[in-house]
Amino acid sequence: MLVDLVQVTAADGVRLHGALETPPAGPSPGAIDAWLCLHGTGSNFYAGAMLGGLAPKLLAAGSAVLRANTRGHDIVCTGPSSAGHALLGAAFERVSEATLDIAAWLRLLNERGYQRIGLLGHSLGAIKAIYALAADDAPKVAALAAASPPRLSFEHFSQSRRGPEFLKNFAEAEQLVALGKADELMLVQFPIAYYVTAAGFVDRYGPAERYNILRMLDRVKCPTLMTYGSSEVQAHDAFRGMPEAVEKFATEQNRLQSAVIAGADHQYTGCYDTLAARIHKWAARLG
Repeated sequence: MLVDLVQVTAADGVRLHGALETPPAGPSPGAIDAWLCLHGTGSNFYAGAMLGGLAPKLLAAGSAVLRANTRGHDIVCTGPSSAGHALLGAAFERVSEATLDIAAWLRLLNERGYQRIGLLGHSLGAIKAIYALAADDAPKVAALAAASPPRLSFEHFSQSRRGPEFLKNFAEAEQLVALGKADELMLVQFPIAYYVTAAGFVDRYGPAERYNILRMLDRVKCPTLMTYGSSEVQAHDAFRGMPEAVEKFATEQNRLQSAVIAGADHQYTGCYDTLAARIHKWAARLG
C-alpha cells in the first residue's frame, strides 16, 4: 500500500495537506476509482479515528483513498497561504468556504487520473460535502456517502432539551458581533463542546439555517447514501430523527438511501467493518 503526502492550494490561497493511499492491486473496476474523505469538526486527515478506521476497508475494495484537510482542521491552527499565515481551524472557519477546499482536492484527483470520484464526509465534513454538491455550480462526482451529518438548525436546537443553553450562547454571540468583537472566541458546550468565534457561531447555527442539510438534499444530483449510528441517534438532539427525516428528500437523481448502523456511536467505534460493508453494497449498485 502506497501513501503519498499531498498538498493543494485553494482558490483563495489557503494551503491544505492530505494523504493519498492507492490500493496495491491497481484501480478499482467498480463505480468509484477514488474516495475523497472529509473529516469532522476539529479533526484532521491523520488523526480522524473514523476515517482512519474506514480507509483500509475502502482500499481493500480497490478504491484509492484521499484523506484531506479542510481549512477547519483542528480547533485552532495557523495555516499557510499565498498571503502569509492566517488563523484557521474549526474555531475560525466558515463552513461555506469548504467548497474551495473540495474543489482543490477534486482537481488534484482529476490530475492524478481519477475520474469516478466519490465524496465521503464524516459529521461536519458530510455537511460540507452536501453543501458543495447542492450548489448551482456543484462539482461533478460519482457518488456521495455522508456519515452522520448533524442537523444544524436554529429552530430545532431552540426547541430541544438544551434549548435555553443554546439560546443563551447565541445571544452572547450576537452581542459580541454587535460590539465589533466578531472574532472573539467563545467556549460553548452545545451542540458540541469547542471554541468558536462569535461570528462563526452565528453563521453556523443562526436562524438563516445555512447548513441545515434538510434544506439542501433535494438539490444534490448524485447517488447519495446517508448513515447514522444507532447510539448517536438516541443520545443527541442533532441526530435524533435524522435517518427518517433525510429519506423524505430522495429524488430520481440522488436516489437517496439512509442506513442506521446498529451499535455505532458518532465515531463508528468498533463498527468500521459494518459501515464499510454497507458502503460497498451500496456502491456496487451504482455502476
